[in-house]
Amino acid sequence: MKKLKWLGSGILAVTMGASLFAAGAFGQAAAPDESYRVIIKGPGSEMAKAKHNVSARWDFGAEGFTSTVNSAQYQALLKNKNLEITRVPEVQLDSLENRSAGKAGTKAASLPADRTPWGIEAIYNDPLITSTSGGTGIKVAVLDTGVYINHYDLAGSAEQCKDFTRITTSMVNGSCTDKNGHGTHVAGTALAHGASDGLGVYGVAPQAKLWAYKVLNDRGSGYSDDIAGAIRHVADEAARTGSKVVISMSLGSSAKDSMISSAVDYAYGKGVLIVAAAGNDGYADNTIGYPGALVNAVAVAALENVQQNGTYRVADFSSRGNSASDGDYVIQERDVEISAPGRDILSTWYDGNYNTISGTSMATPHVSGLAAKIWSENPSWTNTQLRAELQRRAKLYDIKGGYGATTGDDNASGFGFARVK
Repeated sequence: MKKLKWLGSGILAVTMGASLFAAGAFGQAAAPDESYRVIIKGPGSEMAKAKHNVSARWDFGAEGFTSTVNSAQYQALLKNKNLEITRVPEVQLDSLENRSAGKAGTKAASLPADRTPWGIEAIYNDPLITSTSGGTGIKVAVLDTGVYINHYDLAGSAEQCKDFTRITTSMVNGSCTDKNGHGTHVAGTALAHGASDGLGVYGVAPQAKLWAYKVLNDRGSGYSDDIAGAIRHVADEAARTGSKVVISMSLGSSAKDSMISSAVDYAYGKGVLIVAAAGNDGYADNTIGYPGALVNAVAVAALENVQQNGTYRVADFSSRGNSASDGDYVIQERDVEISAPGRDILSTWYDGNYNTISGTSMATPHVSGLAAKIWSENPSWTNTQLRAELQRRAKLYDIKGGYGATTGDDNASGFGFARVK
């Protein structure tokens, strides 16, 4: 299996593994005690028969259903010539560096080094800002390693907390424990509220509500069907509750996964805005990852707190899009869309403290929070109108620093750096 990657990293670890979704082994000999996550496709009648023999974890209709099967069931399925059996790609994330130590608690052991980190100052275009505001009525769905929702700076923000990583069931309500840190960090950048005493760290849209969806386990690994199922669940929950929802996904792959791609299209069609990391495979051309590379997702590149050519600089590790489409201001597949702060980002951590890490993972929630803040101020807008506004604001601050960054739409920074003002 190929090594898979994560789009957030420790300060020094800014290059990632080769691919997030590995190709499934098909038809190989199975060890007696092994279990396999598979997707089963075929005529409706044949899939219905198969469901009598194996349980469905996620049912994607005509696109097939997934199931966890033992070796005997796997071999039996392979013998059915009317079915297409494929191993579900597994997601693996590289480990973080510069982790803070300690166990999760109810009280932060120390105050953050900066309540409004440089990324917040930059996106608000205010170096003197001491707190943030906005996001009322909007939900930010963080699909990640879970979230420590009782962190002082996130307490009271979580409206939904769900786990999609359990072995025996596809979803558990009321559980989204993060023992990795990545998801809690992402959530903090999007909507941390500074704690009840105002001494904690602030995110971009502190009045937004959090939907914490754990799609990766504590080792930072999971399955693409669980991610796809969670994306679809967000869309269905948005429709059920009449909510405006921004999905924030700080994960990605060099390979396009059909289940996730279909789920993104489904959610976008239901009025959800999807924001995803561009990847950490820069700075060569066409290194942007999926799902960020999808047309219906806003791909976010990472900026660093360095001025070059009069603007912030795109980090070398940030993946680049397709230079052949530079200058057209039209989003096609494998295009970077927007840039945001992504290097040395301070935010909330799973142990109740704070940590500083880097990656396009960290840039993504800046844009997710900004989207929530703008949508809250314009609640009648559709997700496509919101996206157009993000693009308009990005054009106002063109990025000219970093490899591949030029005047106008480019494969390094996209349309530019969208900001509050």
